[in-house]
Amino acid sequence: MRFTALNFVLLIIIPSFVFAQTSDNYSIKLLTQKEGVSIRGLSIPNEKIIWASGSKGTIVISEDGGDHFIWKQIAGYENRDFRAIHAWNDKEAIIVAIASPAIVLKTIDGGVTWYKVYEKKDSLMFLDAIYFKDENNGTIAGDPINKELFILNTMDKGEHWQPNDSNYFKSDLKEGEAFFASSSSNIAHVFDYDFLLTGGNTSRLWINGVAKDIPIIQGEKTTGGNSIAISPNGNYILIVGGDFARKEQSENNLVALKLYEQPKASLKNINASNSKWKIEKNIGNPHGYKSSISFISNKIVIATGTSGVDISKNSGKSWNLISKESYHVVQKQPGKLGAFLAGANGRIGYINFY
Repeated sequence: MRFTALNFVLLIIIPSFVFAQTSDNYSIKLLTQKEGVSIRGLSIPNEKIIWASGSKGTIVISEDGGDHFIWKQIAGYENRDFRAIHAWNDKEAIIVAIASPAIVLKTIDGGVTWYKVYEKKDSLMFLDAIYFKDENNGTIAGDPINKELFILNTMDKGEHWQPNDSNYFKSDLKEGEAFFASSSSNIAHVFDYDFLLTGGNTSRLWINGVAKDIPIIQGEKTTGGNSIAISPNGNYILIVGGDFARKEQSENNLVALKLYEQPKASLKNINASNSKWKIEKNIGNPHGYKSSISFISNKIVIATGTSGVDISKNSGKSWNLISKESYHVVQKQPGKLGAFLAGANGRIGYINFY
């Protein structure tokens, strides 16, 4: 059903301002903030367009690279937390709410109106992340139901969603294995590989439906992997996480995998795909719990969480804490050596790596 009434009850244009935190010649520029709002959804379709989403039915949009932001609250959804978002451009975006009932909304007019593209009222529903591997094909991952990963797929740009009915991701989960809705970055795709990252009592990387054990902290419901980043050349994966109940703990909070053989054609044997990714041992650990990670180049990486923001200049082999400010999610700015960050109290920041 499409909404034709005024969907937003709050429309505020806030100019950017600067609050810099400097370390190792890098500084985070605070662009905007809003007290009482937590932002975990972030999507940057091009150099100028920024979309963010979060608690209290909040949507944030910039059309000028972060110089100005428009804050909106979706009428009728003021109590929902939209932790996942994907934007195609300045007009089209889709948002996902956690908890029950499961709700997915889409806009095609820059957020002026929204319409419902998926709803399920099952009390067990908890949607965690969204990812599009191309213009039309997308995936939503949700907490397990009956010990199976709950996966939704779309082939028409999010207009319709169907439960996964293939053999992908049909293996039983282990006890206490689920997803984190911390930054909507535990789904990824490169070449012919589809990735899902579970966390909790058991944390594994699922490659084309096959689970691979990874040496990341796990064993409690607050532990495990939170976020996947793939290098621009597609040959390297970094996974971050930790224990969000003990944010200063740095032990086993990062995993690196290297691709030793690129696929020459579409994969036929999904089990073979797993063995081509090898875990690297020569890595360091960023400071504390991290909920999101992003490659800026093949060498420069940024990771963030409630413990602060870390930078690596050597693909994760060593890390430097540049800020103790908490941000939940980070994404590279397309076409630039920069990244946007978002987090608690509506903070959206920017870091430049030139």
